[in-house]
Amino acid sequence: MAGLALYIHWPFCVSKCPYCDFNSHVRDSVDQDMWRAALIADMAHDAALTGGTPLSSIFFGGGTPSLMPPETVAALIEAAEHHWGFAEDIEITLEANPSSVESARFADLAGAGINRVSLGLQSLDDEALKFLGRAHDVREGLAALDIAQKVFARTSFDLIYALPGQSADAWQTELERALGFGTGHLSLYQLTIEPGTRFATLAARGELGEAEPDHGAQLYELTQACTATAGLPAYEISNHARPGEESRHNLSYWRYQNYAGIGPGAHGRRGDLATTRHKKPENWLSAVDRNGHGLQSEDPLSAYDQGAERLMMGLRLTEGVSRDRFPAALLDRSAIERLTAHGLLYPDTDRLVATPQGLLVLNSLLAEILVD
Repeated sequence: MAGLALYIHWPFCVSKCPYCDFNSHVRDSVDQDMWRAALIADMAHDAALTGGTPLSSIFFGGGTPSLMPPETVAALIEAAEHHWGFAEDIEITLEANPSSVESARFADLAGAGINRVSLGLQSLDDEALKFLGRAHDVREGLAALDIAQKVFARTSFDLIYALPGQSADAWQTELERALGFGTGHLSLYQLTIEPGTRFATLAARGELGEAEPDHGAQLYELTQACTATAGLPAYEISNHARPGEESRHNLSYWRYQNYAGIGPGAHGRRGDLATTRHKKPENWLSAVDRNGHGLQSEDPLSAYDQGAERLMMGLRLTEGVSRDRFPAALLDRSAIERLTAHGLLYPDTDRLVATPQGLLVLNSLLAEILVD
């Protein structure tokens, strides 16, 4: 039986990046004692409903959780172990920005129990970092990566590609440099213009555009080839790892397993219930103070909704998803046969697996496979 995953959301950042649509907020000050107590209370509520299954992973996301004091991180990890217990090989990940201030805390965060860090490098080009609104430069980012790889058992970092004007040669050079650092996991994302972001405002004024689809596909295929050659093949559309270094926490999402989510805006899955926390930090704090938890809603999921989510998440993986996890009436068999004949799905009787060509048009596949 798979262990339970726990997501902890820290919503605060030093500044808001123009491409970011995550639940992140800038505040002049944060009452650390209040926030630590509130997160522990929110955790206790979900633990009472999901006890009996040890945690296989914890993920501190944000926002910028590397801004959390290490003693707060340690207190949350201790509370989680008390409530659920830990699997022997538990993975505990924290997202971090590569500033010198935050990297100075890495040793203390490791001492608090973090054994995997996900570092937001985003680019190895200073001009691109300015465009992306990042507070660090390449030198500072690589110094943070060096510290992280010495301090933590496992390290991952993010890069964003398909930036305006970025050529295939420029991306290949940057990616090959990144692959030379010896990191066991990379998350490589194409730039997308998300609603509500600063970039969306610029795009609406005609001052910013996304890469043309054909160019984006070229860069994607280049990414798959370079990472596979370097021994970090894709195991999910945007995630690449040496065998054994895949993100166990994210795999729990993509394999549609149960997970608890606490903190502002966090989502969870508990059986056939989808849980959602209040999004605005102040509203979440008020809810915890009033109710002992930050829940905004617990919504039942129909068999169709669960099947649709399972398919949407599972087809992102190169392993695909087992067909026996779906009600027979949910899948359009004729569409599956047609897509297989067109080379977009592998001809496998037990699993639905998208081919590399299929992954490029995944949303279209989902629309055809699912019966309305």
